[in-house]
Amino acid sequence: MPSKAKTGKKLVIVESPAKSKTIAKYLGEGFIVEASIGHIRDLPQPSELPAELKKTSVGKFAVDIDHDFKPYYVVSPDKKKKVTELKAALKDADELYLATDGDREGEAIAWHLLEVLKPKVPVYRMTFGEITKEAIQRAMGNLRDVDQDLVDAQETRRVLDRLYGYEISPVLWRKVARGLSAGRVQSVVTRMVVDRERERMAFKAASYWDLTGQFGAESGSFKAKLAAVDGAKVATGRDFNDNGELTSRNVAHLNEELATSLAAGLQNADFRVRSVDTKPYTRRPAAPFTTSTLQQEAGRKLRFSSKSTMQIAQRLYENGYITYMRTDSSALSDEAVTAARRQASELYGPEYVPQSPRVYSNKAANAQEAHEAIRPAGDSFRTPAQVAKQLSGDEFRLYELIWKRTVASQMGDAKGSTATIRLGAVSTDGRDAEFSASGTVITFPGFLAAYEEGKDETRGDDDSDEARRLPNVAKDDSLTAADIQAVGHETSPPPRYTEASLTAELEKKGIGRPSTYASTISTIQDRGYVRKQGSALVPSWIAFSVIRLLEQHFSDYVDYEFTADMEGDLDKIANGQEAGASWLRHFYFGEDSDPGLLSIVNNLGEIDAREINSIPITDEITLRVGKFGPYLESSAAVVDPKTGEIVESARANVPEDLAPDELTAAKAIELMETAAPEERVLGADPHTGHTVVAKNGRYGAYVTEIIPEMTDEELAKQPVEYYKNGKPKPPKKPVKAKPRTGSLFKSMTVESVTLDEALQLMSLPRALGEDAEGNLITVQNGRFGPYLKKGTDSRSIGSEEEIFTITLEQALEIYSQPKQRGARAAVPPLAEFGPDPVSEKNIVVKEGRFGPYITDGITNITVPRATSLEELTREQAVELLAEKRAKGPVKRTATRKAPAKKKATAKK
Repeated sequence: MPSKAKTGKKLVIVESPAKSKTIAKYLGEGFIVEASIGHIRDLPQPSELPAELKKTSVGKFAVDIDHDFKPYYVVSPDKKKKVTELKAALKDADELYLATDGDREGEAIAWHLLEVLKPKVPVYRMTFGEITKEAIQRAMGNLRDVDQDLVDAQETRRVLDRLYGYEISPVLWRKVARGLSAGRVQSVVTRMVVDRERERMAFKAASYWDLTGQFGAESGSFKAKLAAVDGAKVATGRDFNDNGELTSRNVAHLNEELATSLAAGLQNADFRVRSVDTKPYTRRPAAPFTTSTLQQEAGRKLRFSSKSTMQIAQRLYENGYITYMRTDSSALSDEAVTAARRQASELYGPEYVPQSPRVYSNKAANAQEAHEAIRPAGDSFRTPAQVAKQLSGDEFRLYELIWKRTVASQMGDAKGSTATIRLGAVSTDGRDAEFSASGTVITFPGFLAAYEEGKDETRGDDDSDEARRLPNVAKDDSLTAADIQAVGHETSPPPRYTEASLTAELEKKGIGRPSTYASTISTIQDRGYVRKQGSALVPSWIAFSVIRLLEQHFSDYVDYEFTADMEGDLDKIANGQEAGASWLRHFYFGEDSDPGLLSIVNNLGEIDAREINSIPITDEITLRVGKFGPYLESSAAVVDPKTGEIVESARANVPEDLAPDELTAAKAIELMETAAPEERVLGADPHTGHTVVAKNGRYGAYVTEIIPEMTDEELAKQPVEYYKNGKPKPPKKPVKAKPRTGSLFKSMTVESVTLDEALQLMSLPRALGEDAEGNLITVQNGRFGPYLKKGTDSRSIGSEEEIFTITLEQALEIYSQPKQRGARAAVPPLAEFGPDPVSEKNIVVKEGRFGPYITDGITNITVPRATSLEELTREQAVELLAEKRAKGPVKRTATRKAPAKKKATAKK
């Protein structure tokens, strides 16, 4: 068979279409650049496996656990067309270049492409840290093969996550709630948020007092704070533990009385300077951005979520503005160091650049340092002013942040001096009071001329004096005193995590990978485990139940060190020091005295679901996590005054916006006392004799009737049925009649609704009569308000009260008019966020049939359940629309009706 003629074309496969356009410009003629659009294969759901595999060792996980945990991959349904296109492009090519990202996931995507495309031409692996002409040229000169060790590490991670989730999640379904999920990293991250909330719930505040005053000298005035009384240091917040106990010895713990009397005794005292201590001040610049520090700083300075930060960074990278955004290295290439030093010298002056380049090492646990730090792309950097017109608002802000940090990292130290003034006097009651003030004078700004790193919220006394300037005073100088006041304080609980501080803690502990932090934090919010309150992350009560179960029965798998060690093991696999199959075998099956996951799941024993989902608040009040949300239950029995029998324990719903640490004993008692009754007896229906009650239900208040069970005498009167042999059958339990119900109108409450109103509500739908064609018209109340119904034709009416007043004539008049669709009065949007960077249409939030949704007039996306309208930002709105746009329209398959069966011809 003759060989195929050479075309000279080279096929380059990258991950994203945006990247392919940029790379194609630099490669020029002879190259065809196509995008795989991420992964083309993945593990299917076990239910999607072929029938012959479902009964084998592959059936449980889509992984062959009996044969080295070999994954059973399938081409994703939405990628079949893409695979066909890539195969067609490969037929006309003489060489294949796999230019997916240079991390483990990118290496795995390249391997999947090889497995599916099965190329018969030379294959080269090409990686680059930035999409610039210089970087592409360097990459073409450093081609290599696919790294099988990196692939093994990534595939081990994928199988590990499948084993973890598919074994542990079903336990959560059975004992906590359906639809929950467990994840190797997400469960540990959820535990961190829950642990912080537990600390806040157990925290006991302590009070302490000190003094402040304004002091003047000839060269100026300054503010100082009481530091010591009679030689003993004054207690501050750092001197107390979380139980409110004073832990430091030899400190003066001032209460309100002592502090107030001391302030009064110092009003006319003779204050003098006791000492002036001056020290040199030096501050080094922060290292260039890693994935983690970029997410943290973008959260602090730009108020971006981790997910938004990574999406914006992805666009900047794909369009050639920054280097690869998934990295845990803070090192810069030689070209980048030269570019940063040159630009700092040009913009700020040669004196702002140190003689030798700065070198940074990574302090994070398990850092791989596979790429250089995140920085502006190119061997010479474009300034923010040069790219301002090419980038959207959020893209520009993030690029500017990255540019500033990179340039500042190669600039000189900030220098100055820090002075501490100690001054004092003796009060009228003989107590010696010493005050202190500190301040820093910056004599050379160095890197601060370009950039200053942000800080997360901390506990204790925040006495940052870097910006304070102090007057020039000397020892024994006399000072005037004014406005000496006693000031009371309370210790504060540990601050809740923000996305920035949680990311920093994850990196510090070595849990997960920086490239996955954004998606993990987003996942725990989407799952309902965590919600945002401002910028703080607040766990839900269901997260408490999930973590409690995992801690009691899967303790290792939510242990911080155990999870970090797993990352270290995956690094060994990536370095070729260990095989993924043997590691998975040990993890799942265990060895000798070290049980694996399978053994733990099979030997869980009895799990008390009620105990798992219960948290005591007081001796009598317990919080329960129920099927329809958290509620309070009192163990103090409710007794029927007529019979003296225990009826039911009292309950109260917990407001959704109440944070766990805010549910104190006092708040729980208040909620129990003010809770609306779950059930109120209204009386008996005069026609049936059935008791009618009003209740608070999951979907609102409603009324219903109670149909009593049949008595033994009534059961005995039921007709006897017989078997074919003439023997009597056991009596069937009669099917209980379905009780009539009716939702309360908006103007009604459980406490106010009357028996007559309840009987009216239960009588719905109300028949009005028939039209000229004999079609029955009814009126009823629905989920979206009151409406008329005639066959399949429904028409809305004005108010709920009209349900009982509208006549047949009025209904016929409504039906005589053409049906109006979307003709309601225009409702103003709930929020507006300006033009979308892609569609350039105005982004608004509207109230929809199924809740609020975001739209730019072209693409619609429902506001996530975990995000309140008050917390929704423009960045989140843009991000959600971009995600929905990327998924494309939902494909709906038409259901065909089965052909009607022919009637069998009766035999003569």
